[in-house]
Amino acid sequence: MTRLKLNKTELKSFLDEKVEAYNHPRFIETDPIQVPHQFTKKEDIEIAGFLTATIAWGNRKSIINNAHKMMELLEHSPYDFIMNHQDTDLEKLSPFVHRTFNGQDLVQFIKSLKHIYKTHNGLEAVFNTYKSPESLQFAIHKLKVHFFENDHLARTQKHISDPLKNSAAKRINMFLRWMVRQDNSGVDFGIWNSLSPSLLSCPLDVHSGNVARKLGLLKRKQNDGKALSELDTALRRLDPNDPVKYDFALFGLGVFEGF
Repeated sequence: MTRLKLNKTELKSFLDEKVEAYNHPRFIETDPIQVPHQFTKKEDIEIAGFLTATIAWGNRKSIINNAHKMMELLEHSPYDFIMNHQDTDLEKLSPFVHRTFNGQDLVQFIKSLKHIYKTHNGLEAVFNTYKSPESLQFAIHKLKVHFFENDHLARTQKHISDPLKNSAAKRINMFLRWMVRQDNSGVDFGIWNSLSPSLLSCPLDVHSGNVARKLGLLKRKQNDGKALSELDTALRRLDPNDPVKYDFALFGLGVFEGF
């Protein structure tokens, strides 16, 4: 893979320019983040975001369509549905499918989310409790522990990644960017004030990974937890307060520009 030779100042300038181009409201039109943008209540935004991020792999159009279907199934009131559903309300979820995430998994997520809100004071509280001074990767691990401490289907565990098992946890890191990052452009929500954007990690996937390697930000070949740590270090050198703004640049360069 050919690398683009830029010094640190040139690289920062190039990426800042791309952030400016892609961290813009029109980004929402083609991105799964449009689904939580339907809502105004904090809990609805975070639940819609969490469920959408959970199925965010594969074809983007299909991700968006199926995330909208999930919101229809939850009667466009995800928090109310999760907290107040009867068992009979869950029956209509069974036909849902997005790749390997099926209706059984969706039912399990509804039950586990209810457990998180009733027992652990919600998603934000879990991440705030377990954040470290460096990152939120241990907190993702603890979320998975708490998410499955009630009765659950073993098959559903695979739908939440565990950074302690060397996963890059792309989808949860994307969800955390949505919730935590203070975005003056109106794309990310920034509704979790207890967490600092400096703790965020880049949602590392094939696109952002390939671009990061071409720019010399990443040497490791696999897109795993070790690669994420390497990329985090590089992006924090460019902007320690808001390193994950560069997700817009890496993703935009990869997906929209074929960089």
